[in-house]
Amino acid sequence: MRTGGRILVDQLVAQGCERVFTVPGESFLAVLDALHDTPAIELVTCRQEGGVAFMACADGTLTHRPGIAFVTRGPGATNASIGVHVAMQDSQPMILFIGDIDRGTRDREAFQEVDFQAMFTPLAKWAARIDDARRIPEYVARAYATAMNGRPGPVVLALPEDMLLDAVEAVDRPRVERVNQMPGPDAIAQVHEILRSAQAPIAIVGGAGWDMAASAAFDSFARRWDIPVACAFRRQDSMPNAKGRWAGNLGYGPNPKLVQRIRDADVLLVAGPRLGEATTDGYTLIAPDHPGQTLIHVHPDPDELNRTYRADIAICAGMWEVGGALALPDAPPLSGDRCTEAHAEYLAWSTPAPRAGVAMDLGPCVAAMREAMPVDTIVCNGAGNFSGWWHRYWRYAGPGCQLAPTAGAMGYGVPAAVAAKLRHPDRAVVALAGDGDFLMNGQELATAVQHGADILVLVIDNGAYGTIRMHQEREFPGRVSATRLHNPDFAALARAYGCWSETVERTDEFAPALDRAMAESGVRLLHIRTDVEAITAGTTLAAIKAR
Repeated sequence: MRTGGRILVDQLVAQGCERVFTVPGESFLAVLDALHDTPAIELVTCRQEGGVAFMACADGTLTHRPGIAFVTRGPGATNASIGVHVAMQDSQPMILFIGDIDRGTRDREAFQEVDFQAMFTPLAKWAARIDDARRIPEYVARAYATAMNGRPGPVVLALPEDMLLDAVEAVDRPRVERVNQMPGPDAIAQVHEILRSAQAPIAIVGGAGWDMAASAAFDSFARRWDIPVACAFRRQDSMPNAKGRWAGNLGYGPNPKLVQRIRDADVLLVAGPRLGEATTDGYTLIAPDHPGQTLIHVHPDPDELNRTYRADIAICAGMWEVGGALALPDAPPLSGDRCTEAHAEYLAWSTPAPRAGVAMDLGPCVAAMREAMPVDTIVCNGAGNFSGWWHRYWRYAGPGCQLAPTAGAMGYGVPAAVAAKLRHPDRAVVALAGDGDFLMNGQELATAVQHGADILVLVIDNGAYGTIRMHQEREFPGRVSATRLHNPDFAALARAYGCWSETVERTDEFAPALDRAMAESGVRLLHIRTDVEAITAGTTLAAIKAR
């Protein structure tokens, strides 16, 4: 006989869970009590449920198994919903457990009562409530399977408080693994036949399921078939950017030469991405019917194939499986010129040039970071124009080096960096945040200090919600509304949390400050003051107004 809380924690141990992120609540005290006697699971106490969910989402991204979050009902669940939305749009495995009201008080609008199935069904792959403690093993095993298989994503399970206290007999379930998805041999043969006659093929990779094995297999295929490889928005770590096949990233502010390559391609091999709005520039760079282009679309979820884009060949398969299958046959003799040219264009685009008249030029700062930091540094960022400098100039070393929300959620960078450092304590981890972005979840610096997550935080401060200011100047020039920010002294704020910090105001000050930060231990924060006029890596507010 075990309580529901004990049974639930035992299932997490059986599934290989090593870490739980939480803000504690009285609605799941039985779970917290069971975790007290479970040394196999580290309990990470956070400061706001949005940070909890972002950490779980990031952890799932790095491990390819669900990141685990526990929050309480009502306000806790609504705060955590942002992380569920990000996990869904980012196709990352995650399970959010919500402590719920007693079963006997349901439908009375009890204290903090919410219909969580109704609330989360549009946001998650599956949302359910466990009313019978005997069925906890079944629900948890299904949650893991649902979160990992097909298109990965979040699962939400509500846990009535009294159910967690029930003492019952339950049969444990064994560990669940992702189902292997091999592509059909006929489809692979069709792909090779099309590629043999292609004049200007290009691959677009990304989505979920990219690990070192998948990356290596696809790179081998692209090298032998001389196919340049681009990536979907914020999926720049799908393959090492130093590889000679790498052509750069799509999304906001891409290389114009890469954009032209996509437009000129006769064959588009899309392996992993859904081809969402950001990657396709509002479904215009690649049209849903893509006239004059052959689209080969590979995705692990059949529901995503032919959903928005008409596929000439649709292949439902995992990334490692399809990469290995594509790499098997001999390729025709090719010059290698396509990859050589595309990679040279990428290297030129990702090499910053000095910017005149700017006291703080972020391009050279990124270049200085590339020189000073390990190649496998994990770079974590939220949303905002500040991230564009790192998207353009940082060169990612491969899978597990970029944590960035394709959903465009602010406040993701610091929590993601905490999760990344706890998962990989031997690697350098950087959190990038704009000033508005940082104050969405900057309180998780306290979590980083408390749990020994020694991260480097860069706060890019231009005194504005920069992305929205950019759009204002384009649509309503000179009519600034609601985008100016009065900020705290971020360096002083960091010291209040127990962090080492400095303020940097000039480009030539950055590299020495970075060296000093790297020499320190613990959480370190560089407050980087910039001018809002330099709104992106490629333009200014004045230029936007003029257009």
